[in-house]
Amino acid sequence: MQVWPGTPYPLGATYDGAGTNFALFSEVAERVDLCLFDDRGRERRLELRERDAFVWHGYLPGVGPGTRYGYRVHGRFDPAAGHWCNPKKLLLDPYAKAIEGQPDWNESLFAYRFGDPHRRNDLDSGRHTMKSVVINPFFDWQEDRHPRTPYHETLVYEAHVKGLTRTHPGLPEEIRGTYAAIGHPVMVEHFRSVGVTAVELMPVHQFVQDHHLKQQGLSNYWGYNTIGFFAPHNGFASYGQRGQQVQEFKAMVRSLHAAGIEVILDVVYNHTAEGNHLGPTLSFRGIDNASYYRLVDDNRGYYMDTTGTGNSLLMRSPHVLQLIMDSLRYWVIEMHVDGFRFDLAATLARQFHEVDRLSAFFDLVHQDPIVSQVKLIAEPWDIGDGGYQVGNFPPLWTEWNGKYRDCVRDFWRGEPATLSEFASRFTGSSDLYEWSGRRPFASVNFVTAHDGFTLHDLVSYNGKHNEANGEENRDGESHNRSWNCGAEGSTDDPGVLELRERQKRNLMATLLLSQGVPMILHGDEMGRSQGGNNNAYCQDNEISWVDWADAADHEVMRDFTERVARLRRAHPVFRRRRFFEGTSERGAHVSDIAWFRPTGEPMTDEDWNNGFAKSLGVFLNGAAIPDIDAHGRPVTDDSFLLLFNAHHEDMPFVLPGRRYGRSWSLVLDSAAPGRAAGPDTLAGGQRQVHSRSLVVLRRTG
Repeated sequence: MQVWPGTPYPLGATYDGAGTNFALFSEVAERVDLCLFDDRGRERRLELRERDAFVWHGYLPGVGPGTRYGYRVHGRFDPAAGHWCNPKKLLLDPYAKAIEGQPDWNESLFAYRFGDPHRRNDLDSGRHTMKSVVINPFFDWQEDRHPRTPYHETLVYEAHVKGLTRTHPGLPEEIRGTYAAIGHPVMVEHFRSVGVTAVELMPVHQFVQDHHLKQQGLSNYWGYNTIGFFAPHNGFASYGQRGQQVQEFKAMVRSLHAAGIEVILDVVYNHTAEGNHLGPTLSFRGIDNASYYRLVDDNRGYYMDTTGTGNSLLMRSPHVLQLIMDSLRYWVIEMHVDGFRFDLAATLARQFHEVDRLSAFFDLVHQDPIVSQVKLIAEPWDIGDGGYQVGNFPPLWTEWNGKYRDCVRDFWRGEPATLSEFASRFTGSSDLYEWSGRRPFASVNFVTAHDGFTLHDLVSYNGKHNEANGEENRDGESHNRSWNCGAEGSTDDPGVLELRERQKRNLMATLLLSQGVPMILHGDEMGRSQGGNNNAYCQDNEISWVDWADAADHEVMRDFTERVARLRRAHPVFRRRRFFEGTSERGAHVSDIAWFRPTGEPMTDEDWNNGFAKSLGVFLNGAAIPDIDAHGRPVTDDSFLLLFNAHHEDMPFVLPGRRYGRSWSLVLDSAAPGRAAGPDTLAGGQRQVHSRSLVVLRRTG
């Protein structure tokens, strides 16, 4: 087989229609062998003799899509100095666009012998590891375009490819749990009915199934264990792993885009699946360990870890930064995704020890003409020192607002002294984001996410129930800010059941009517439960899958969610571009927002600091916000009054005086979701608000 010189750029395997160029970075390598595998698993090794700027490269005419390959890197093996090269280990291409298989956890995958961690392991891993695959980059996008939904109009739906679709009876059985299922018209219709504008997929970069979980009959279900930053995870493909997963992923994106729905990827650039010094040698470790990983300064045989996974990528390395930026651009340009949610994003800002908002990573993102134009969402924390960075990311970034989650949970479970913070979180958390020039949509608001209780379990359990995880219920968060409404878990008590449903509606309505970008966890609109498991990362089964058969019993919750989402979509006052100022706007006679006691009087400093108060009202002035209704007519008044009652007793609310509105009509009542609008309530009149409920009124006079 001929090996032509090829080019050092782009990295990875690039098919041009006549052959494939292979390029691999390694500064420590003394020789690199490209290994090709036929359908019977037979290996052929070809030395890459060309090297430019530490990139080893070669072009193979006639080699095309579907070809399996890997690398063997010859070089220094000195773990104490941070070098782990061993040509006995077959290595994945860090730039592989598709990957076949999973490691079988044979001893050959490790750099050491199991009986002696200090003894070099020269067993060959070729038959026991994953293979990189050359892909066909060509695809008929059919004039696909990014929907480009503005942030303030976005409603995010966090979903797991398999968990959301595995049991759906309306999907063909052969595609359930796959990319094809997410893009199927049945799922597209569900997203649209809920008002979803962006589906945020939990990790779809190729990830590895952990050995210790497989031994327990479990799996890495969530997928936060990436090994391939360019490859769609092969386990979510319905038609094959020899590049078919790429075509299927693209078809999914095309289908969602046709419905105006964006695709956001949950990406894990903070660590890899190779773990600590006792982990397997699958790719980066054997290629150039010291260039890719952050090592302990005084003992380079060990890894710095701010992620809790065993290693962290070296964010001051130009090669790591290039890998991440190349990956991000690839997913936008070639795969047409619309944004990214960065797992443990604080680690990406650690060039050295501290989290630095002026780090090179942020500079690269901000100046990149492609990546800077898509949605960028940070999980603004990691487990390292100073890792909790909510509100501290630079402009251009939005953030998962963990303070919103905690405060809204506390307010509705009746915790004291929550009114002041609740008001701030409901109105977009200006205390966190305005100082840096950001807008309310910098806050991605959520009450539940994949990590923790579902919405149903949040109101059904006081404590976690993670026994199925095999760690004697020690794993997972112990302080959940949850309340079981009077009974732990399943119950037949009608009073408890009614209260739980009302609390779910309270939380959902608060989320969707708050300023910022709301994010719903998949299945919350249908009462999904994990039986109290708040750490279902290893449960690829009925515990974590959406039970579509059970969803029929939660039609009221689904209808309520759809109704509130429509309310948000129809009225700009619930999705403002700017923070409230508490002053009059554009000639309005009253301020843009006003807060009231249940007596109808304006809130005072003493009221805000009253630790026992659990009820308040808020006037949202939409009169000065121009809008057009469904018939093309200008909307001149879009003002609402929201009454929150987290008290355990019914509360009479006196509506504010005539300057705020002469009369008010009922739009929403979480205590009576099916209630039709009754007679209007006049200014100064009284409206009874059920215990632990909220009411939304619209100005009519």
